[in-house]
Amino acid sequence: MDWSQHAIPPMRLEPRFGDRVVPAFVDRPASLWAMIADAVAQNGGGEALVCGDIRISWHEVARRAAKVAAGFAKLGLNPGDRVAILLGNRIEFVLTMFAAAHAGLVTVLLSTRQQKPEIAYVLNDCGARALVHEATLAERIPDAADIPGLAHRIAVSDDAASQFAVLLDHPPAPAPAAVSEEDTAMILYTSGTTGRPKGAMLAHCNIIHSSMVFASTLKLTQADRSIAAVPLAHVTGAVANITTMVRCAGTLIIMPEFKAAEYLKVAARERVSYTVMVPAMYNLCLLQPDFDSYDLSSWRIGGFGGAPMPVATIERLDAKIPGLKLANCYGATETTSPSTLMPGELTAAHIDSVGLPCPGAEIIVMGPDGRELPRGEIGELWIRSASVIKGYWNNPKATAENFTDGFWHSGDLGSVDAENFVRVFDRQKDMINRGGLKIYSAEVESVLAGHPAVIESAIIAKPCPVLGERVHAVIVTRAEVDADALRAWCAERLSDYKVPETMTLTTTPLPRNANGKVVKRQLRETLAAGQAPA
Repeated sequence: MDWSQHAIPPMRLEPRFGDRVVPAFVDRPASLWAMIADAVAQNGGGEALVCGDIRISWHEVARRAAKVAAGFAKLGLNPGDRVAILLGNRIEFVLTMFAAAHAGLVTVLLSTRQQKPEIAYVLNDCGARALVHEATLAERIPDAADIPGLAHRIAVSDDAASQFAVLLDHPPAPAPAAVSEEDTAMILYTSGTTGRPKGAMLAHCNIIHSSMVFASTLKLTQADRSIAAVPLAHVTGAVANITTMVRCAGTLIIMPEFKAAEYLKVAARERVSYTVMVPAMYNLCLLQPDFDSYDLSSWRIGGFGGAPMPVATIERLDAKIPGLKLANCYGATETTSPSTLMPGELTAAHIDSVGLPCPGAEIIVMGPDGRELPRGEIGELWIRSASVIKGYWNNPKATAENFTDGFWHSGDLGSVDAENFVRVFDRQKDMINRGGLKIYSAEVESVLAGHPAVIESAIIAKPCPVLGERVHAVIVTRAEVDADALRAWCAERLSDYKVPETMTLTTTPLPRNANGKVVKRQLRETLAAGQAPA
């Protein structure tokens, strides 16, 4: 099965980054700023950004971005220089990103959760010359002696003292900087679960391709309205939300932070039609006691990724919002967001799949010996497409280790069936090997999600001197329940060796990184420190 039944723009094979040949859209913008200019031409008077009481048209967004670009030039920043962004979800984030595109600068996205040592590492590694930051986070910015290359610090606040206003106090820059579509537009640092984080270089062509994939497969138009409820500083926020709305010239509603009760109010008031969130966010919305009081009939596409969507959540959403089509979106920073998408009409029949390879994407399954495996067998997913980045900033060793002939080695264990549906079972490092029997955490977590007392769970390995590893579950509950009842629930639905032998029951939410993914490393460390299991 493929995307032939969808109106996907024509593609052709083209060279990319020197030694790759990949399918690329024939008719495409030449740069991120060119895509913004297209949105202005298509829907200049339409709403581009909404944040609280602030509403800005596409024409005004482009004008303000050009003014900030002129401000950057006044500071002496030149095309190719790096500008780091340490901002929460706010309009200035988008304006800075667009201004950098106009000026030919490279944006480096920082998480507001990062602490001083992490920020110092990124700023030094990428050689940032300017930092646009939340005024309230000034104490987290390293001392000048620790980041000697940083020439400018620009604070953003909601009052008259905001230094960002100085950047806006310029006539718009007359013309955008000339860039190649293979030039780096954005650097996003990976989570760094082992060693230092790596700076993924997203080129203009990567961002444009991914944005066009989202817009065409999901049939997005200028009438669509999206909520940015995930952090804008990560690939889902930057590409699935910001630049995808640029491509279709729709409206982006910015939420400073996700709170389920507020999300429902905003979604109903703004007639939101498109979202991309992690499954836990959907579940938190469903848990709101007044969920049924909101008119969410305009909500037609619910993209999700970062974790499997529990079957129980899918069923509840289908019952409450019949017009909502859920679309699994599997990808990573290195693939500029989507590698697979599930057509909404096929989700119910393929709940265990993350979808079909995106238009132009090639996904193969590799065995430990470096050879491709047959359809249906489980191995590491390797991904090649026009969305796959050229490599890691200032790190040729990591680039060589993680890319082969344009394929990115995902580190995810999965399979591709005869109909081309992709399944993801676990990260290689998270798979549990119990005496030679392989257990994929996603399967057990999905079963636990169906229990009425469970909000969410994480399956991790517990070291065992006899079997090597045993199954341990960390379960967040909403009601009184004991471990034996949960084990009995699993035993009715799973092979005996997959049933968690020990459990940690808690009412505290699971630890997550800024992109919404559960930090299982932290859970393993807590278990190793001696927390008593049930």
